[in-house]
Amino acid sequence: MKKYLYAITFLLAALTAMPAAIAAADLEINTPAIAAIQGSMQARHGQLAPYYASGAVGLTRDGLVAVRDANAVPLKDRQGVNSLVAAENKDRNALYKEIANANGHPEWESEVRNTFAQRWVQKAQGGWWYQDAGGGWAKK
Repeated sequence: MKKYLYAITFLLAALTAMPAAIAAADLEINTPAIAAIQGSMQARHGQLAPYYASGAVGLTRDGLVAVRDANAVPLKDRQGVNSLVAAENKDRNALYKEIANANGHPEWESEVRNTFAQRWVQKAQGGWWYQDAGGGWAKK
């Protein structure tokens, strides 16, 4: 019985310590790989900004971007917007993975993603669209 009690106590202690360890992750860590990804994202942002502003593209609850309203994009531009969104999502996925790896904890990738998802919405300009926790779209 003591063994089970000890095991349960240890497990509970480990689980409650886990969020504190993740909170200690350096989300501002910089490596050459992270800098390259961020540079690519910065270069693309100017192209995406008008689509965020028009509501055609929005921020998803999982830290990515999505075409929210294809009708807000002229037909001749839709393929280009889809390509921009795909490239942005590729970089965002790579960024989350690289930050977790640079912290020495690849298992933290989903927590890094969730933190960034919240940050993207907080830093979004008024009028941009984002997904709420339930997956519905809301305008900031």
